[in-house]
Amino acid sequence: MAHQSLYRMYRPATFADVVGQEQVTKPLSDAAKSKTIGHAYLFAGTRGLGKTSVARIFASAIGCTENDLYEIDAASNNSVEDIRALTEGVYTLPFASPYKVYILDEVHMLSKGAWNAFLKTLEEPPAHAVFILATTELQKVPETVQSRCQVFEFKKPTRAVLAKMTAAVAKKEGYTLAPDAAELVAMLGDGSYRDALSVLQKVIAGAQGKSLSREAVEAATGAPKREQVHALLNALAEGERGKALEAIEKAAKADVDMKLFLELVLEALRATLLIRYAPELRTSLAEELGSDEFSALEKFAAGNPSTKLGAGGITHAAMLAFLTAADRIRYAPIPALPLELAVLELFPE
Repeated sequence: MAHQSLYRMYRPATFADVVGQEQVTKPLSDAAKSKTIGHAYLFAGTRGLGKTSVARIFASAIGCTENDLYEIDAASNNSVEDIRALTEGVYTLPFASPYKVYILDEVHMLSKGAWNAFLKTLEEPPAHAVFILATTELQKVPETVQSRCQVFEFKKPTRAVLAKMTAAVAKKEGYTLAPDAAELVAMLGDGSYRDALSVLQKVIAGAQGKSLSREAVEAATGAPKREQVHALLNALAEGERGKALEAIEKAAKADVDMKLFLELVLEALRATLLIRYAPELRTSLAEELGSDEFSALEKFAAGNPSTKLGAGGITHAAMLAFLTAADRIRYAPIPALPLELAVLELFPE
């Protein structure tokens, strides 16, 4: 496989290639077609959503060539002198394009003095200048700057969108990513196209064959193993407090990320409850989870009639207890503690 990162290889080249950001791409595409070009745009959103990719696509759509495109990292060029040097160059005419486009990434990192130096140019730019400011922290961009820009907010992709995208990229690379493996890659990507593709790249680098299973993703990324999650769910379904605490302890000793472990437990609890209460979703859940996982969760849904959780198996009480744990885990000095408390709340003395 090429040394170039998957994110760079599969970077969108046209508005049509951009996934899940129609609220941004449609108005920009329309503006480019109708030639109603603004002079300042502000792209906001968390990292890895394609802000600079869309900025480049827009620049290309309005006829800006590479010679007239300037990308500046505002995190390392954030002084008054840096901005003065930039603004002096703005007034010279473009080489071979109707516009000179300036993409300023991580623009919230500019110093107060730099913002003041930039504001004048932003207020009265020459007709050929287009500024595209990108930021991961919109609240740090001064209101005076925001009011002079057309602001576009990029949305985090859903897990389903990320799973579909990573499976499609894997296929282009000659691999088959199993649906449950794609789900885990998407979860590890944490709402970022870039991060999801970085995870996929890791998995491909360690692949033994052309089929990528969930186990392959676990091995390549160190994500909690399915058996660890199942051990806890099995103990809950059986009403075994000691075994549930033991499952948490084993996961902690295996040095897994307890926050991710808890997220996987919640995912499995949710799927278990849907299998139990929503028979009409069984087909789509079986497809999404894979037959092995679906069969295992089906057993947890049925449960053991003699346990405290009753004949219904795992109930919404378990879901609620672990949701509370998800709130607590952010501040817990011992990451396993909120999960242990959830078990003790479910099975008090």
